[in-house]
Order: sequence, then C-alpha cells, then structure tokens
Amino acid sequence: MQTELSKRLGAEHAVFGFTPFPAVAAAISRAGGFGVLGAVRYGAPEELARDLDWMQDHTGGRPYGLDVVMPAKKVEGVSEADVEAMIPEAHRQYVGDVLAKHGVPELAEGEASGWRITGWMEQVARSQLDVAFDYPIRLLANALGSPPADVIARAHDHGILVAALAGSAKHARRHADAGIDIVVAQGYEAGGHTGEIASMVLTPEVVRAVDPLPVLAAGGIGSGEQIAAGLALGAQGVWLGSVWLTTEEADLHSRALTRKLLAAGSGDTVRSRALTGKPARQLRTEWTDAWDDPAGPGPLPMPLQGLLVAEAVSRIQKYEVEPLLGTPVGQIVGSMNYERSVQAVFDDLTRGFERAVDRINRIAGRAV
Repeated sequence: MQTELSKRLGAEHAVFGFTPFPAVAAAISRAGGFGVLGAVRYGAPEELARDLDWMQDHTGGRPYGLDVVMPAKKVEGVSEADVEAMIPEAHRQYVGDVLAKHGVPELAEGEASGWRITGWMEQVARSQLDVAFDYPIRLLANALGSPPADVIARAHDHGILVAALAGSAKHARRHADAGIDIVVAQGYEAGGHTGEIASMVLTPEVVRAVDPLPVLAAGGIGSGEQIAAGLALGAQGVWLGSVWLTTEEADLHSRALTRKLLAAGSGDTVRSRALTGKPARQLRTEWTDAWDDPAGPGPLPMPLQGLLVAEAVSRIQKYEVEPLLGTPVGQIVGSMNYERSVQAVFDDLTRGFERAVDRINRIAGRAV
C-alpha cells in the first residue's frame, strides 16, 4: 500500500492515521503507517511537549505528524475570557437542565474540567506550533481548512508538508491556492467535522480539482478494500480516524463508551453541532438529540459551543452517564465490532487490500 506520497514521507503504507492518543499514533507509525497526533485537546504547551517527547521515544524512528485546528483568518485581541462572556445565560441554563434531567453529578469542588476545547482558540494553536516545530514532525495538518499563510511558510521553512481537510472541490482549490501540499478529501461519512458530499463522489472531484497535488481519501474507510477503492479513485493515500477508537492502545477512559462503539451500527451516528458548533458526525445520544430539539435554544457557533459544553462533557464522561455518553465517530463504526491492536488493524488492512487487488486483476484478465 505504498504510493509516491508515502515514499516521500518515509512510510511503508499510505495509511495516515489521525488520533488524539499518542500511544495509538506511535503504534500506527511503528506498523508502517503515518501516525498523526491531534493537538486540539492540549491546553498547555508543556502537555503537548510531554507527549511529543513520548512519541519520539516510541516511534522507532518512523515518521509522524501533528494535527491542529486554526482558522485561516487571524482574529486579534480576543481572549478565551472574551469568548466565554459571549455565551448567553439561556444556553448555560439549558445545559444545566439537560444534566439535571439525567442526574449527572457535579465535579468535585476545585476539580477542573478535564475536557476543554481551548485548542480551537488560535493563540493556543500557535503556542502548540511553537512546541511542535522543535520536533522532527514530517506533516502538519489543519482541520479547519488552510492555516494562516505565515504558518504555512513557517512549516515549509522547517521542511514540513502541510495538509488541510476539504469537504468540496471548491474548498480544495482554495487550499491549493493557499500553498497547501496535501488535500484530505473528507467525505460525509467521516467522523468529526464533515461536509455534505460522500467520499465516492468527493475523492475524484478533489483529485481533478487540485491535480497534481496529492490527495488523501477520508470518510467511511476502515478496510483494505476501501483503501484500494480510494487509490483507484486517484488518491495517493487514505486518512483514517474512527477505526482507531476501539484499538487496544486507545485511551477512552470509559469502558461504557467502548461498549457503545462496539455495539453501534453504521446508522447510529448523526451530524450535529452539539459538540463544537460546527456539523460534526458523532454517536447519536440523548445529548445530541437535546441540541437538535427545536424546543431548545440550539447550538452556538464555534468556538462558543465548545466552551459552553466543556464542563458538561467532562461530567458526562467522568460519571459514564450512558444515555448522554458519546464521541465523534464516522459511519464505519458499524464495522468496529471488537477490540484489537493497531498492528492487527494493519494486518487486516493489508490482507483486504491484497484481496481487492487480486479481484481486480482477475476481472481484468491478468494472472494473479
């Protein structure tokens, strides 16, 4: 499963694995893929530095990258406190009412929320980059489109390729014009922030739109056969995220959530603004239903929604309140039926890819 792009980055397989867990990212790289660590959950730069130190010690010299969340346009002089002050009291009350309805306990006195989307704030993402550029990362990915021009230039000065996610050919062309090196075509089936176009349609559209830039296919991919399909559509690799959530190396801190993922079908997800304020595919729960309820106030725009629900999500996760307990995940969740190691996932991906190639060779009348 090697392509020109994976060779350029020093990876055996053109499988780019996005994950918030350092142990998973390192295992992906060790297995021959390209691990990409999500930075959005890191508030303090020293926390990211600690985990990048760990990655350095556990990737065996294999390549890896970092995923940040930065808007293309910079907003000056706005602090987290300024943003918090914009949250209407009616929305705070609604959060309290939903939690009270389900009997969700308060955090202990003095206990800080363990889940803050401060990484959505540009100044936090920039502080993360100040740390990351001291490490030999090979790829910088941005989940909110093209990062600011100065960030792209800084990455290139360090010999780092820059990738950006796109949900349409129009978005992809903007990335190309901004100087991006790799476009991730993320289809409707994907977990997290995603657009309206399915992967089978989106991937070839983006490939044509940005040629000769390399494209990674993303969304609904969790088997070797699907990897072969993505490459057949013109992609130079695939971007996988959801499939790693039920690996043995993943640290969800909740057996209840793992059980929900293993039991879920492909129809048990929903695109909802409940988590961040932008449409993000996640497990459908009574929490997402509450925010999609016309009788409620509706979600706030990013980053207000993420700041609004941060403590609530921490409480739901800590006390494992199952009706409300969820996570971003794609429609591939219907195939995530048992826990296995990252290496076992790669073994299955490789076998599936070989089966698909053999099948096409037979159809084409070529000897296998």
